[in-house]
Amino acid sequence: MIKIYHNSRCSKSRQGVQVLEKSGKEFQIIKYLENVPSEKELISIIKLLGITPIQLVRKTEKIWKEEFKGKELTDIEIIRAMIENPKLIERPIVVNNKKAIIGRPSENILSII
Repeated sequence: MIKIYHNSRCSKSRQGVQVLEKSGKEFQIIKYLENVPSEKELISIIKLLGITPIQLVRKTEKIWKEEFKGKELTDIEIIRAMIENPKLIERPIVVNNKKAIIGRPSENILSII
């Protein structure tokens, strides 16, 4: 089953949902601000994306700038920061079996569905 980690207040995330709706494929919406991924789940997503944890962080968010910017953080500390402050997680993330992609731009989603 295709999953989209979605923030309904984000236009790019809403565009991602539209891409999936137009595809006609069945998918699950995970509102990650309400249902925050576990540490294990976030580590798995990062591995599927083929990136480092810092690459999944929204570095323009106020909380990042005020609390974390310029600090030497380990990967696990970055992951925990995203779990404690899920607004820091880049969006939308689409997972399809053993593949994942950040849906920015939303056309990227087409490559894994």
